[in-house]
Amino acid sequence: MSFLIGLFAGLFGGLVGLGGGVIIITLVVRLFKFSQHQAHGTSLMVLVFTGLAGAATYYLNGSVDFLAAGLLAASAIFTARWGALYANALPEWQLKRAFGIFLICVSFLLLSKPYLAHLAFLSQAAAGWHKVAALLASGALAGFLAGMMGVGGGSLMVPAMVLLVGDSQYTAQGSSLLAMVPSGAMGAYTHWRLGNVVTRVLSGMIPGIMIGAYGGASLAHFLPEATLRLIFAVVLIWMGIRDIRSAGKLRAALVSGPQAD
Repeated sequence: MSFLIGLFAGLFGGLVGLGGGVIIITLVVRLFKFSQHQAHGTSLMVLVFTGLAGAATYYLNGSVDFLAAGLLAASAIFTARWGALYANALPEWQLKRAFGIFLICVSFLLLSKPYLAHLAFLSQAAAGWHKVAALLASGALAGFLAGMMGVGGGSLMVPAMVLLVGDSQYTAQGSSLLAMVPSGAMGAYTHWRLGNVVTRVLSGMIPGIMIGAYGGASLAHFLPEATLRLIFAVVLIWMGIRDIRSAGKLRAALVSGPQAD
């Protein structure tokens, strides 16, 4: 089962330039009954391998901007640790609610991807050091989000490279996969030190996600992603609403528990 989860997450992550963490976290919580903290930590550990396999495939197709990826990773590697520490300090219901809101936001970002390329002219407003500063700031925010949410951060990195650098959609996706490797590794290490990584599923999930990421990244250069993006966005919204409602019930149970005693 862990292999199939990794395969599915890698396939989608490679196709649209995300780490696939939204799939991993949702499925391991529901199928393996992981706590929200364990799901985020384990997801980050696996996503390092998504980035490696996906970025290598995009590179072979000439779709990696090393300068942009390096700038994004340079700041993300520091803030990923802070995001992981912040997530560990949150009660589970708050982390679950935050993840539900995050799922809905990611769905809208996925739906907006076709329109981002038409806004690439905005990148002309940023040049030289302004562009460097913009990418560093984007990487810092994406790194914190990655550490907190257990995802790769591509949902912020891809729009940043399309809008601020003027990269193509494919190059932005390949570069985001590369940038998430060092930031994801830092976040994963922090979660591991905090005891939030369930190692027993890694032996199946890592091979699955690497195979899936290779397949998804290869398909990205041949298949239109609009239909898949639309279907997945709808599923994300549904999952996000479920997580938000579940968080509310969990909070209510915690509040009513002491009173019942």
